[in-house]
Amino acid sequence: MAKKYNFYAGPAILPQAVMKKAQDELLNFNTSGLSIMEISHRSKDFEAVITGAEAKIRALLGVPENYHVLFLQGGASLQFGMIPMNLLKGRQADYIHTGEWAKKAIKEAKLFGKVNIAASSEDKNFNYIPKAFDFTADAVYVHLTSNETIGGIQWPSFPDTGKVPLLADMSSDIFSRRIDVSKFALIYAGAQKNIGPAGVTLVIIRNDLVEASADNLATMLSYKTHAKEKSLYNTPPCFAIYIIKLVMDWIEAQGGLAAVEAVNDEKARLLYEAIDSSTLYKGTAEVNSRSKMNVTFRLPSAELDEKFVAEAKQAGFIGLKGHRSVGGCRASIYNAMDLDGVKELIKFMEKFATANQ
Repeated sequence: MAKKYNFYAGPAILPQAVMKKAQDELLNFNTSGLSIMEISHRSKDFEAVITGAEAKIRALLGVPENYHVLFLQGGASLQFGMIPMNLLKGRQADYIHTGEWAKKAIKEAKLFGKVNIAASSEDKNFNYIPKAFDFTADAVYVHLTSNETIGGIQWPSFPDTGKVPLLADMSSDIFSRRIDVSKFALIYAGAQKNIGPAGVTLVIIRNDLVEASADNLATMLSYKTHAKEKSLYNTPPCFAIYIIKLVMDWIEAQGGLAAVEAVNDEKARLLYEAIDSSTLYKGTAEVNSRSKMNVTFRLPSAELDEKFVAEAKQAGFIGLKGHRSVGGCRASIYNAMDLDGVKELIKFMEKFATANQ
């Protein structure tokens, strides 16, 4: 079979080495004679997996000791509601509106309290990250989305919210670069971009937020439950957590986040350079807000967009169609997309441009 290059926004590409190791161990995990998918989540074999995954996450991100690392279910979409359900208690929070995923989080928060839109880039169809903010002094928290996969914009740095806790949906760029976890009170991320398969959600939450969570919530919707039980109150998504452990091993083997970030910077630089130097392609995000994970661009017409996506697919470049809500094209270049894959895409883009000028 001819090589395929996976540029889907999510579920997204995983490292080949990770999938090969999972394949090799699928029927006999840790010489148990059983698959990871059929061993007890209370067994010592799985305990080693989940504690190992947490330890690697803490080491790679530099997670302080006063934070819980949780493996939950329901995706980032459940966190949109779970956060205000636990923390808002009818009070007010500040949200920064940068696109579709921020919009969904805002909608859920309004069910549990007041929402102040501290900043928005809706005026330009979410093609930039705001720089001015109208924060509320007594807000319970400030919420942002670190990378918007649809608009292709990403926070280059994060705002100073003073004593107000900063919360972030990092589903699509966590582990793509170094961050200071201590600047955030809560980070959450659906796994299906950079850290594993769909089905598990990583939540990194400071102890004081767990303690401040509302009482009398449904058991499975309380952070207190999962922090107390170390993500094992119910049967967790065992296979997905196992893959996260393998991905953390892979990131470590690359040289850690500094090395991964350097490669991601170079991939993005080359791809945006190819777009900017062409008369056929045009980037949709403002230069200073461009995402290094989701590169969005357009051709002169919707017809050419469709032709580009169709011919790219025939050539082995999969998942380049833009989100249905905005159209255009999008190349998602997460950690597992190597530099050679991006270079091959650029070659195809140059060839297509020559034939369609």
